[in-house]
Amino acid sequence: MNICFIGGGNMATALIGGLLSKGFSAAQISVVEINADNRARLQRDFAVRAFENIAEGVAGSQIIVFAVKPQQLREVAQQLAPLLNGQLLISIAAGIRAVDLARWCNTQAIVRAMPNTPALIRSGMTGLYALPAVTAAQREQAQNILAAVGETLWLQDEAMLDAVTAISGSGPAYVFYFIEALQQAAQKLGFNAEDARRLSLATFLGASKLAASSDEDVNVLRARVTSKNGTTERALLSLSANHVAEHIDHAAQAAAVRSREMGDELGGNR
Repeated sequence: MNICFIGGGNMATALIGGLLSKGFSAAQISVVEINADNRARLQRDFAVRAFENIAEGVAGSQIIVFAVKPQQLREVAQQLAPLLNGQLLISIAAGIRAVDLARWCNTQAIVRAMPNTPALIRSGMTGLYALPAVTAAQREQAQNILAAVGETLWLQDEAMLDAVTAISGSGPAYVFYFIEALQQAAQKLGFNAEDARRLSLATFLGASKLAASSDEDVNVLRARVTSKNGTTERALLSLSANHVAEHIDHAAQAAAVRSREMGDELGGNR
């Protein structure tokens, strides 16, 4: 299958690199990118075909991936609509609902995907939703593309993509926020910036690997580290007293609300 990416930014770059590593040929991939420097970079780094003109880029493609910002998607979709001839469309734009994209493009062959930035190192997590008209073969094609950069999760209800956005889509930023706070705490305890970074990153990476490799729930792992009247218990009591878990829940809820708002603002019947 030939794949055209509309937009050549970070996520498209991650997906292209992942596909090539999985055995796809550069000849199967084209990119539409208006920035000349980005086009040159994509051609240099991946030997894919890169175009400024959308009609040239999508010619001969069976799958088209929208990798543009949500605010740009309507305009791009309307430019693309007259060029379509049964292709599968995959959108990785946050918030924009499949029904709106279907109306702009006059097609029902649409899969929405919500990847996250760890896709850049092929350790991403992507939520996927397909309109009913998408065939089993097309679902498999979408799965193969997004699985090139990490794990995938299919959803039966499109509304759950707002929740995916809140948890895994925005989630890396929460993790970075926590690591940043841990580094700052380490420096206050006397470590220099470099050692504080090493301690924080290694701890977070090691704990995540341990949780991922264990069949036990994370609350069991947490309890195992927490000795009665010990240092960890004292720290966790402080987190609990400051309602950190509730604040994390509120943050995720706020992200989900914003994702729904974006769908209303950028979609609708305008």
